[in-house]
Amino acid sequence: MTIQFGGLATGLDTSSIIDQLMNIERQPLTRLEADKTWLNNRLKAFTELDTRLKAFSDSIKDLNYRDTLLKRSTTLGSEEFITASASRDAVPGASYEVEVVSLARVQKSVSNGVASSSEALFGTGTLSLSVGEETHTIDIGEGENSLAGIMAAINKADVGVRAAIINDGTVNPDGSTTPFRMVLTGETVAKEFSLDVSGLTGGAASLDLGVPIQQATRAHIRVDSIDIYSDSNTLTEAIPGMTLDLRKAEVGATTNLAVNVDKAAIREAIEGFATGYNKVISFITSQSVINGEGGGVLGGDAGINAIKRRLQTMLTQPAENSGTLRALSQLGFETQKDGTLKVNEKTLGAAIDENLDSVVSLLAGEDGVEGVATRFKNYLFEMTSSGSGLLQGRKESITNNLKRIDTKVDAVQARLEQRQKTLEAQFSAMETLISGLNAQSSYLSQQMTAITNMMSGSKR
Repeated sequence: MTIQFGGLATGLDTSSIIDQLMNIERQPLTRLEADKTWLNNRLKAFTELDTRLKAFSDSIKDLNYRDTLLKRSTTLGSEEFITASASRDAVPGASYEVEVVSLARVQKSVSNGVASSSEALFGTGTLSLSVGEETHTIDIGEGENSLAGIMAAINKADVGVRAAIINDGTVNPDGSTTPFRMVLTGETVAKEFSLDVSGLTGGAASLDLGVPIQQATRAHIRVDSIDIYSDSNTLTEAIPGMTLDLRKAEVGATTNLAVNVDKAAIREAIEGFATGYNKVISFITSQSVINGEGGGVLGGDAGINAIKRRLQTMLTQPAENSGTLRALSQLGFETQKDGTLKVNEKTLGAAIDENLDSVVSLLAGEDGVEGVATRFKNYLFEMTSSGSGLLQGRKESITNNLKRIDTKVDAVQARLEQRQKTLEAQFSAMETLISGLNAQSSYLSQQMTAITNMMSGSKR
Protein backbone atom coordinates (compact mmCIF):
# COMPACT_ATOMS: atom_id res chain seq x y z
CA MET A 1 0.00 0.00 0.00
CA THR A 2 1.37 3.38 -1.02
CA ILE A 3 1.16 6.16 1.59
CA GLN A 4 1.06 9.68 0.13
CA PHE A 5 1.64 12.96 1.95
CA GLY A 6 0.24 15.68 -0.29
CA GLY A 7 1.20 19.37 -0.29
CA LEU A 8 4.58 19.14 1.46
CA ALA A 9 6.10 21.59 -1.00
CA THR A 10 3.11 23.77 -1.79
CA GLY A 11 1.35 23.69 1.53
CA LEU A 12 -1.81 22.60 -0.34
CA ASP A 13 -3.89 19.52 0.67
CA THR A 14 -3.43 17.89 -2.71
CA SER A 15 -5.01 14.58 -1.55
CA SER A 16 -8.21 16.40 -0.68
CA ILE A 17 -8.11 18.27 -3.99
CA ILE A 18 -7.75 14.96 -5.88
CA ASP A 19 -10.65 13.43 -3.91
CA GLN A 20 -12.89 16.38 -4.75
CA LEU A 21 -11.95 16.21 -8.43
CA MET A 22 -12.64 12.45 -8.45
CA ASN A 23 -16.04 12.99 -6.83
CA ILE A 24 -16.94 15.15 -9.80
CA GLU A 25 -15.57 12.53 -12.18
CA ARG A 26 -17.64 9.82 -10.42
CA GLN A 27 -21.00 11.52 -11.02
CA PRO A 28 -21.74 9.46 -14.18
CA LEU A 29 -20.98 6.29 -12.18
CA THR A 30 -23.32 7.40 -9.40
CA ARG A 31 -26.08 7.94 -11.94
CA LEU A 32 -25.46 4.48 -13.44
CA GLU A 33 -25.63 2.84 -10.01
CA ALA A 34 -28.87 4.68 -9.25
CA ASP A 35 -30.31 3.48 -12.57
CA LYS A 36 -29.21 -0.06 -11.74
CA THR A 37 -30.90 0.05 -8.33
CA TRP A 38 -34.12 1.34 -9.88
CA LEU A 39 -34.08 -1.33 -12.59
CA ASN A 40 -33.42 -4.09 -10.05
CA ASN A 41 -36.39 -2.88 -8.02
CA ARG A 42 -38.55 -2.92 -11.15
CA LEU A 43 -37.36 -6.42 -12.01
CA LYS A 44 -38.21 -7.57 -8.50
CA ALA A 45 -41.67 -5.98 -8.77
CA PHE A 46 -42.38 -7.57 -12.17
CA THR A 47 -41.27 -10.95 -10.84
CA GLU A 48 -43.56 -10.61 -7.82
CA LEU A 49 -46.46 -9.53 -10.02
CA ASP A 50 -45.84 -12.49 -12.31
CA THR A 51 -45.92 -14.80 -9.28
CA ARG A 52 -49.19 -13.29 -8.05
CA LEU A 53 -50.84 -13.53 -11.46
CA LYS A 54 -49.87 -17.20 -11.75
CA ALA A 55 -51.13 -17.86 -8.21
CA PHE A 56 -54.40 -16.14 -9.16
CA SER A 57 -54.65 -18.39 -12.22
CA ASP A 58 -54.04 -21.48 -10.07
CA SER A 59 -56.67 -20.38 -7.58
CA ILE A 60 -59.41 -20.39 -10.22
CA LYS A 61 -58.51 -23.57 -12.11
CA ASP A 62 -61.32 -25.53 -10.42
CA LEU A 63 -63.81 -22.89 -11.58
CA ASN A 64 -63.01 -23.38 -15.27
CA TYR A 65 -64.63 -26.76 -15.78
CA ARG A 66 -68.06 -28.02 -14.85
CA ASP A 67 -66.75 -31.42 -13.76
CA THR A 68 -64.16 -30.03 -11.34
CA LEU A 69 -66.57 -27.37 -10.12
CA LEU A 70 -69.28 -29.90 -9.38
CA LYS A 71 -67.23 -32.02 -7.02
CA ARG A 72 -69.11 -34.70 -5.12
CA SER A 73 -69.23 -35.13 -1.37
CA THR A 74 -70.58 -38.01 0.68
CA THR A 75 -72.60 -38.11 3.87
CA LEU A 76 -72.58 -41.21 6.06
CA GLY A 77 -74.96 -42.06 8.84
CA SER A 78 -71.96 -43.56 10.63
CA GLU A 79 -68.31 -44.30 9.87
CA GLU A 80 -68.30 -47.37 12.11
CA PHE A 81 -68.70 -49.80 9.21
CA ILE A 82 -67.59 -47.95 6.07
CA THR A 83 -65.98 -44.77 4.80
CA ALA A 84 -66.68 -43.46 1.32
CA SER A 85 -65.47 -40.98 -1.28
CA ALA A 86 -67.07 -39.90 -4.54
CA SER A 87 -65.77 -38.95 -7.96
CA ARG A 88 -67.53 -36.81 -10.57
CA ASP A 89 -69.20 -39.97 -11.92
CA ALA A 90 -71.24 -40.39 -8.73
CA VAL A 91 -74.89 -39.39 -9.07
CA PRO A 92 -75.73 -36.28 -6.98
CA GLY A 93 -78.79 -36.75 -4.82
CA ALA A 94 -78.49 -40.55 -4.76
CA SER A 95 -78.85 -42.40 -1.45
CA TYR A 96 -77.93 -45.99 -0.56
CA GLU A 97 -78.29 -48.38 2.38
CA VAL A 98 -75.06 -50.35 2.86
CA GLU A 99 -74.67 -53.45 5.03
CA VAL A 100 -71.25 -55.04 5.61
CA VAL A 101 -71.84 -58.78 5.98
CA SER A 102 -68.17 -59.81 6.10
CA LEU A 103 -64.76 -58.33 5.52
CA ALA A 104 -62.18 -59.68 3.11
CA ARG A 105 -59.60 -61.58 5.14
CA VAL A 106 -56.45 -63.60 4.63
CA GLN A 107 -56.10 -67.07 6.11
CA LYS A 108 -54.14 -67.49 9.33
CA SER A 109 -53.03 -70.86 10.69
CA VAL A 110 -51.00 -71.76 13.79
CA SER A 111 -48.93 -74.91 14.27
CA ASN A 112 -48.76 -77.10 17.33
CA GLY A 113 -46.29 -76.01 20.00
CA VAL A 114 -42.75 -77.38 20.39
CA ALA A 115 -40.14 -77.03 23.12
CA SER A 116 -37.52 -75.20 21.05
CA SER A 117 -37.48 -73.04 17.95
CA SER A 118 -33.81 -73.69 17.18
CA GLU A 119 -33.37 -77.44 17.78
CA ALA A 120 -33.58 -79.87 14.86
CA LEU A 121 -36.83 -81.46 16.03
CA PHE A 122 -38.32 -82.23 12.61
CA GLY A 123 -37.44 -84.55 9.77
CA THR A 124 -35.77 -83.63 6.50
CA GLY A 125 -37.13 -83.87 2.97
CA THR A 126 -39.81 -81.71 1.37
CA LEU A 127 -42.79 -79.62 2.40
CA SER A 128 -45.75 -79.11 0.09
CA LEU A 129 -47.42 -75.71 0.47
CA SER A 130 -50.62 -75.34 -1.55
CA VAL A 131 -51.75 -71.73 -2.11
CA GLY A 132 -55.00 -71.41 -4.00
CA GLU A 133 -54.72 -73.73 -6.98
CA GLU A 134 -50.91 -73.84 -6.97
CA THR A 135 -48.71 -76.28 -5.02
CA HIS A 136 -45.12 -75.41 -4.15
CA THR A 137 -42.42 -77.83 -2.97
CA ILE A 138 -39.94 -76.55 -0.38
CA ASP A 139 -36.77 -78.50 0.45
CA ILE A 140 -35.83 -78.92 4.11
CA GLY A 141 -32.27 -80.15 4.57
CA GLU A 142 -30.03 -80.85 7.52
CA GLY A 143 -29.63 -77.71 9.61
CA GLU A 144 -32.97 -76.40 8.33
CA ASN A 145 -35.20 -78.85 10.17
CA SER A 146 -35.83 -76.67 13.21
CA LEU A 147 -38.93 -74.53 13.60
CA ALA A 148 -36.85 -71.44 12.81
CA GLY A 149 -35.28 -73.21 9.81
CA ILE A 150 -38.66 -74.20 8.37
CA MET A 151 -39.92 -70.64 8.89
CA ALA A 152 -36.92 -69.25 6.99
CA ALA A 153 -37.37 -71.76 4.15
CA ILE A 154 -41.05 -70.86 3.69
CA ASN A 155 -40.31 -67.13 3.65
CA LYS A 156 -37.41 -67.62 1.23
CA ALA A 157 -39.68 -69.52 -1.16
CA ASP A 158 -41.91 -66.43 -1.42
CA VAL A 159 -45.02 -68.31 -2.50
CA GLY A 160 -47.69 -66.02 -1.03
CA VAL A 161 -47.56 -67.16 2.59
CA ARG A 162 -45.46 -65.56 5.33
CA ALA A 163 -44.23 -67.48 8.38
CA ALA A 164 -43.43 -66.19 11.86
CA ILE A 165 -42.72 -67.75 15.27
CA ILE A 166 -44.52 -66.84 18.49
CA ASN A 167 -43.89 -67.84 22.09
CA ASP A 168 -47.23 -68.30 23.85
CA GLY A 169 -45.72 -69.49 27.14
CA THR A 170 -47.52 -72.87 27.13
CA VAL A 171 -46.80 -75.11 30.15
CA ASN A 172 -48.24 -78.62 29.92
CA PRO A 173 -49.87 -80.50 32.86
CA ASP A 174 -46.75 -82.66 33.24
CA GLY A 175 -44.61 -79.55 33.65
CA SER A 176 -43.05 -79.66 30.20
CA THR A 177 -43.14 -76.53 28.02
CA THR A 178 -44.10 -76.28 24.34
CA PRO A 179 -44.46 -72.53 23.81
CA PHE A 180 -43.03 -72.12 20.30
CA ARG A 181 -45.52 -72.08 17.45
CA MET A 182 -45.30 -71.11 13.79
CA VAL A 183 -47.95 -68.74 12.45
CA LEU A 184 -48.63 -68.85 8.71
CA THR A 185 -50.42 -65.85 7.18
CA GLY A 186 -51.63 -65.68 3.61
CA GLU A 187 -50.69 -62.63 1.57
CA THR A 188 -53.76 -62.67 -0.67
CA VAL A 189 -57.27 -62.03 0.56
CA ALA A 190 -59.74 -64.91 0.07
CA LYS A 191 -57.00 -67.34 -1.05
CA GLU A 192 -56.74 -70.49 1.08
CA PHE A 193 -53.54 -72.44 1.73
CA SER A 194 -52.57 -75.77 3.29
CA LEU A 195 -49.30 -77.37 4.41
CA ASP A 196 -48.42 -81.03 3.78
CA VAL A 197 -45.47 -82.32 5.86
CA SER A 198 -45.67 -85.94 4.77
CA GLY A 199 -42.52 -85.46 2.74
CA LEU A 200 -40.42 -85.00 5.90
CA THR A 201 -38.84 -88.16 7.30
CA GLY A 202 -37.32 -88.68 10.72
CA GLY A 203 -37.39 -86.18 13.53
CA ALA A 204 -38.69 -86.30 17.05
CA ALA A 205 -41.63 -83.94 16.55
CA SER A 206 -44.43 -83.46 14.07
CA LEU A 207 -45.70 -80.22 12.54
CA ASP A 208 -49.46 -79.82 12.36
CA LEU A 209 -51.36 -76.65 11.40
CA GLY A 210 -54.77 -77.86 12.44
CA VAL A 211 -57.87 -75.77 11.70
CA PRO A 212 -57.17 -72.17 10.54
CA ILE A 213 -57.70 -69.60 13.28
CA GLN A 214 -58.91 -67.19 10.57
CA GLN A 215 -60.53 -68.34 7.36
CA ALA A 216 -59.74 -66.71 4.01
CA THR A 217 -62.94 -64.93 3.04
CA ARG A 218 -64.15 -62.48 0.40
CA ALA A 219 -65.75 -59.20 1.34
CA HIS A 220 -69.53 -59.35 1.25
CA ILE A 221 -71.75 -56.29 1.36
CA ARG A 222 -75.34 -55.53 0.53
CA VAL A 223 -76.26 -52.28 -1.21
CA ASP A 224 -79.99 -51.72 -1.04
CA SER A 225 -80.28 -55.50 -0.35
CA ILE A 226 -78.22 -56.42 -3.43
CA ASP A 227 -75.36 -58.83 -2.58
CA ILE A 228 -71.91 -57.70 -3.75
CA TYR A 229 -68.64 -59.62 -3.26
CA SER A 230 -65.04 -58.45 -3.49
CA ASP A 231 -61.52 -59.78 -2.93
CA SER A 232 -60.63 -56.45 -1.31
CA ASN A 233 -61.98 -54.33 1.51
CA THR A 234 -61.76 -51.36 -0.85
CA LEU A 235 -64.57 -51.50 -3.41
CA THR A 236 -64.42 -49.20 -6.44
CA GLU A 237 -67.12 -50.71 -8.66
CA ALA A 238 -69.94 -51.55 -6.28
CA ILE A 239 -71.54 -48.12 -6.77
CA PRO A 240 -70.69 -46.03 -9.88
CA GLY A 241 -68.32 -43.19 -9.00
CA MET A 242 -67.94 -44.33 -5.40
CA THR A 243 -65.05 -45.85 -3.44
CA LEU A 244 -66.07 -47.76 -0.33
CA ASP A 245 -63.59 -48.74 2.37
CA LEU A 246 -64.94 -51.46 4.64
CA ARG A 247 -64.03 -51.15 8.31
CA LYS A 248 -66.24 -53.52 10.27
CA ALA A 249 -68.79 -56.23 9.54
CA GLU A 250 -72.07 -56.76 11.35
CA VAL A 251 -74.97 -58.63 9.80
CA GLY A 252 -78.15 -56.57 9.90
CA ALA A 253 -76.45 -53.23 10.61
CA THR A 254 -76.95 -50.78 7.73
CA THR A 255 -75.36 -47.42 7.04
CA ASN A 256 -77.04 -44.68 5.01
CA LEU A 257 -74.78 -43.25 2.29
CA ALA A 258 -75.81 -40.09 0.44
CA VAL A 259 -74.08 -38.35 -2.49
CA ASN A 260 -74.23 -34.57 -2.88
CA VAL A 261 -72.54 -31.78 -4.77
CA ASP A 262 -69.73 -30.41 -2.59
CA LYS A 263 -71.13 -26.90 -2.10
CA ALA A 264 -68.49 -26.06 0.51
CA ALA A 265 -65.78 -26.69 -2.10
CA ILE A 266 -67.58 -24.42 -4.58
CA ARG A 267 -67.81 -21.65 -1.99
CA GLU A 268 -64.13 -22.08 -1.11
CA ALA A 269 -63.09 -21.93 -4.77
CA ILE A 270 -65.11 -18.75 -5.38
CA GLU A 271 -63.64 -17.11 -2.29
CA GLY A 272 -60.20 -18.17 -3.55
CA PHE A 273 -60.95 -16.26 -6.76
CA ALA A 274 -61.53 -13.07 -4.75
CA THR A 275 -58.38 -13.63 -2.68
CA GLY A 276 -56.20 -14.13 -5.75
CA TYR A 277 -57.70 -11.10 -7.47
CA ASN A 278 -57.13 -8.92 -4.41
CA LYS A 279 -53.47 -9.89 -4.13
CA VAL A 280 -52.88 -8.79 -7.71
CA ILE A 281 -54.82 -5.52 -7.53
CA SER A 282 -53.39 -4.45 -4.16
CA PHE A 283 -49.83 -5.13 -5.34
CA ILE A 284 -50.22 -3.16 -8.57
CA THR A 285 -51.75 -0.28 -6.61
CA SER A 286 -48.96 -0.24 -4.00
CA GLN A 287 -46.24 -0.33 -6.66
CA SER A 288 -47.86 2.42 -8.73
CA VAL A 289 -48.45 4.99 -5.98
CA ILE A 290 -47.14 8.46 -6.80
CA ASN A 291 -46.63 10.76 -3.83
CA GLY A 292 -44.44 13.65 -2.76
CA GLU A 293 -41.47 11.34 -2.34
CA GLY A 294 -41.66 9.98 -5.88
CA GLY A 295 -43.46 7.18 -7.67
CA GLY A 296 -43.57 3.43 -7.19
CA VAL A 297 -41.32 1.35 -9.41
CA LEU A 298 -44.30 0.40 -11.59
CA GLY A 299 -45.75 3.90 -11.65
CA GLY A 300 -46.44 5.18 -15.14
CA ASP A 301 -46.00 1.77 -16.79
CA ALA A 302 -48.76 1.69 -19.40
CA GLY A 303 -48.68 -2.10 -19.68
CA ILE A 304 -49.18 -2.63 -15.95
CA ASN A 305 -51.96 -0.08 -15.82
CA ALA A 306 -53.58 -1.89 -18.75
CA ILE A 307 -53.49 -5.19 -16.81
CA LYS A 308 -55.23 -3.59 -13.87
CA ARG A 309 -57.90 -1.98 -16.06
CA ARG A 310 -58.48 -5.22 -17.98
CA LEU A 311 -58.95 -7.25 -14.79
CA GLN A 312 -61.39 -4.67 -13.45
CA THR A 313 -63.30 -4.64 -16.74
CA MET A 314 -63.56 -8.44 -16.91
CA LEU A 315 -64.83 -8.43 -13.34
CA THR A 316 -67.88 -6.38 -14.27
CA GLN A 317 -68.38 -7.62 -17.83
CA PRO A 318 -71.53 -9.77 -18.02
CA ALA A 319 -71.32 -13.36 -19.23
CA GLU A 320 -73.21 -14.60 -22.27
CA ASN A 321 -74.53 -17.79 -20.69
CA SER A 322 -78.22 -18.62 -20.73
CA GLY A 323 -78.63 -18.82 -16.96
CA THR A 324 -80.28 -16.28 -14.71
CA LEU A 325 -76.92 -15.39 -13.14
CA ARG A 326 -74.77 -13.47 -15.60
CA ALA A 327 -72.55 -11.26 -13.44
CA LEU A 328 -70.14 -11.90 -10.57
CA SER A 329 -71.98 -9.30 -8.52
CA GLN A 330 -74.86 -11.79 -8.37
CA LEU A 331 -72.52 -14.15 -6.52
CA GLY A 332 -71.88 -11.51 -3.87
CA PHE A 333 -68.76 -9.89 -5.37
CA GLU A 334 -68.57 -6.30 -4.12
CA THR A 335 -65.82 -3.87 -5.19
CA GLN A 336 -64.29 -1.83 -2.36
CA LYS A 337 -62.94 1.73 -2.57
CA ASP A 338 -59.37 0.45 -2.93
CA GLY A 339 -60.36 -1.71 -5.91
CA THR A 340 -60.26 -5.02 -4.04
CA LEU A 341 -63.15 -7.46 -3.75
CA LYS A 342 -65.32 -8.48 -0.84
CA VAL A 343 -67.61 -11.50 -1.04
CA ASN A 344 -71.04 -11.14 0.50
CA GLU A 345 -71.41 -14.55 2.15
CA LYS A 346 -75.19 -14.37 2.32
CA THR A 347 -75.58 -13.59 -1.38
CA LEU A 348 -73.07 -16.26 -2.38
CA GLY A 349 -74.70 -18.89 -0.19
CA ALA A 350 -78.15 -18.15 -1.60
CA ALA A 351 -76.88 -18.36 -5.19
CA ILE A 352 -75.25 -21.76 -4.58
CA ASP A 353 -78.21 -23.19 -2.68
CA GLU A 354 -80.95 -21.89 -4.96
CA ASN A 355 -79.39 -21.63 -8.42
CA LEU A 356 -76.39 -23.96 -8.59
CA ASP A 357 -76.66 -24.73 -12.31
CA SER A 358 -76.60 -21.04 -13.16
CA VAL A 359 -73.60 -20.49 -10.86
CA VAL A 360 -71.73 -23.22 -12.74
CA SER A 361 -72.70 -21.81 -16.15
CA LEU A 362 -71.60 -18.31 -15.12
CA LEU A 363 -68.17 -19.47 -14.00
CA ALA A 364 -67.35 -22.44 -16.25
CA GLY A 365 -69.51 -21.55 -19.23
CA GLU A 366 -71.67 -23.86 -21.30
CA ASP A 367 -71.57 -25.30 -24.80
CA GLY A 368 -69.94 -22.72 -27.04
CA VAL A 369 -70.05 -19.99 -24.38
CA GLU A 370 -67.01 -18.92 -22.37
CA GLY A 371 -67.42 -18.66 -18.60
CA VAL A 372 -66.10 -15.80 -16.48
CA ALA A 373 -63.43 -17.97 -14.85
CA THR A 374 -62.30 -19.23 -18.25
CA ARG A 375 -62.10 -15.65 -19.49
CA PHE A 376 -59.77 -14.78 -16.60
CA LYS A 377 -57.72 -17.95 -17.07
CA ASN A 378 -57.04 -17.20 -20.74
CA TYR A 379 -56.05 -13.60 -20.07
CA LEU A 380 -53.78 -14.52 -17.15
CA PHE A 381 -52.05 -17.11 -19.32
CA GLU A 382 -51.56 -14.49 -22.01
CA MET A 383 -49.92 -12.11 -19.53
CA THR A 384 -47.66 -14.67 -17.85
CA SER A 385 -46.69 -16.84 -20.82
CA SER A 386 -42.94 -17.48 -20.86
CA GLY A 387 -42.84 -17.08 -24.62
CA SER A 388 -44.79 -13.94 -25.38
CA GLY A 389 -46.32 -12.66 -22.15
CA LEU A 390 -46.12 -8.96 -21.31
CA LEU A 391 -44.38 -9.57 -18.01
CA GLN A 392 -41.80 -11.85 -19.58
CA GLY A 393 -41.07 -9.15 -22.13
CA ARG A 394 -40.70 -6.53 -19.39
CA LYS A 395 -38.32 -8.74 -17.40
CA GLU A 396 -36.19 -9.55 -20.45
CA SER A 397 -35.94 -5.86 -21.35
CA ILE A 398 -34.85 -4.93 -17.82
CA THR A 399 -32.31 -7.76 -17.74
CA ASN A 400 -30.79 -6.55 -21.02
CA ASN A 401 -30.63 -2.97 -19.71
CA LEU A 402 -28.90 -4.18 -16.55
CA LYS A 403 -26.29 -5.98 -18.65
CA ARG A 404 -25.65 -2.80 -20.65
CA ILE A 405 -25.32 -0.78 -17.44
CA ASP A 406 -22.85 -3.31 -16.02
CA THR A 407 -20.75 -2.93 -19.17
CA LYS A 408 -20.83 0.87 -18.83
CA VAL A 409 -19.98 0.66 -15.12
CA ASP A 410 -16.93 -1.46 -15.87
CA ALA A 411 -15.77 1.03 -18.50
CA VAL A 412 -16.35 4.05 -16.24
CA GLN A 413 -14.56 2.42 -13.30
CA ALA A 414 -11.56 1.63 -15.50
CA ARG A 415 -11.49 5.24 -16.73
CA LEU A 416 -11.79 6.58 -13.16
CA GLU A 417 -8.89 4.43 -11.98
CA GLN A 418 -6.75 5.77 -14.81
CA ARG A 419 -7.91 9.34 -14.16
CA GLN A 420 -6.98 9.09 -10.48
CA LYS A 421 -3.51 7.82 -11.38
CA THR A 422 -3.11 10.72 -13.83
CA LEU A 423 -4.13 13.34 -11.24
CA GLU A 424 -1.83 11.85 -8.62
CA ALA A 425 1.05 11.90 -11.11
CA GLN A 426 0.32 15.50 -12.14
CA PHE A 427 0.12 16.78 -8.58
CA SER A 428 3.25 14.84 -7.65
CA ALA A 429 5.10 16.43 -10.56
CA MET A 430 3.85 19.85 -9.46
CA GLU A 431 5.10 19.20 -5.93
CA THR A 432 8.49 18.14 -7.29
CA LEU A 433 8.72 21.22 -9.51
CA ILE A 434 7.72 23.61 -6.74
CA SER A 435 10.10 21.88 -4.34
CA GLY A 436 12.93 22.47 -6.84
CA LEU A 437 11.93 26.08 -7.32
CA ASN A 438 11.83 26.54 -3.57
CA ALA A 439 15.35 25.12 -3.32
CA GLN A 440 16.59 27.48 -6.05
CA SER A 441 14.88 30.40 -4.34
CA SER A 442 16.57 29.53 -1.06
CA TYR A 443 19.96 29.26 -2.79
CA LEU A 444 19.55 32.61 -4.55
CA SER A 445 18.43 34.21 -1.31
CA GLN A 446 21.55 32.91 0.42
CA GLN A 447 23.76 34.24 -2.40
CA MET A 448 22.16 37.67 -2.27
CA THR A 449 22.65 37.78 1.47
CA ALA A 450 26.33 36.88 1.09
CA ILE A 451 26.87 39.52 -1.60
CA THR A 452 25.14 42.12 0.52
CA ASN A 453 27.34 41.26 3.46
CA MET A 454 30.50 41.50 1.34
CA MET A 455 29.53 44.90 0.00
CA SER A 456 28.78 46.18 3.47
CA GLY A 457 32.24 45.05 4.70
CA SER A 458 34.18 46.76 1.88
CA LYS A 459 32.56 50.09 2.66
CA ARG A 460 33.95 49.99 6.18
